[in-house]
Amino acid sequence: MSTVVMVVIAVIIVAAAVAAVAFLGRTRARTRRLRRRFGPEYDRAVQRHGGRAAAEEDLLGRERKHRELELRELEPQRREEFRARWVGVQERFVDAPVQAVEEADDLVRVVMGERGYPTRGFEDQIAHLSVEHARTLDHYRSAHTIGGKAAAGEASTEELRQAMVHYRALFEDLLRAPGEDRRAAPAAPAGEAVAEPAAGPARDARR
Repeated sequence: MSTVVMVVIAVIIVAAAVAAVAFLGRTRARTRRLRRRFGPEYDRAVQRHGGRAAAEEDLLGRERKHRELELRELEPQRREEFRARWVGVQERFVDAPVQAVEEADDLVRVVMGERGYPTRGFEDQIAHLSVEHARTLDHYRSAHTIGGKAAAGEASTEELRQAMVHYRALFEDLLRAPGEDRRAAPAAPAGEAVAEPAAGPARDARR
C-alpha cells in the first residue's frame, strides 16, 4: 500500500472520528437542553416511548408545534381579575366541593384560551403546555383524574381538596408575569396542608 493511500485512509479515519465526536457532543447538548426545558416530562416521554431517541423526537415535535401558537401574556389587570375569580371558586368549595372543582377546571381552561393555548383535548393541551409549563403538568394530570372521579360521584372530600391544589398550581403558572421564574412553580405534595379551600364539612362531596 502506497504512502499516499495510507495518508488518505488516515485522513478519512480522523475525519470520521471528529464527525462522531461532534455528533455525540450535539446529541448530549440537545439532551441537556431538553431535560432543562421539560423537566419531569422528559423522563415521562422516555418511559412512554421506550427510549431516549424517540422521546426526544417527540419533545422536539412539541417545540415545533408550540412555535406555531400565537401565545399572549396577560395584562396585569386581567391577571388580577382571574385571581379574584379563583377566590370565588375557592370560597364555594366548603358548601359545594364538586361544583368548585368543576369551576376550577373551567377557569384553568379559560386562562389557557386567553393565553393562546388549545382548550380542547386533554392530551393536546398537555403536549402544548409541556413546553413552558412542564413542572406543573403532573398537578394538572392529577386534577384531571380526580375531576373524572368527581363526575362519577367517587371522589372523597380530601381528593377534591387536592384537586383544587393541583388546579391552582397550573393556574398560577399560567398567570405568571413575563420575567417571573417558572422554575419556581408551586408544588404541593399530596396530603400536605396548603392555603387552599378552608377546612370544613363539605356537604356534597359525593353526589
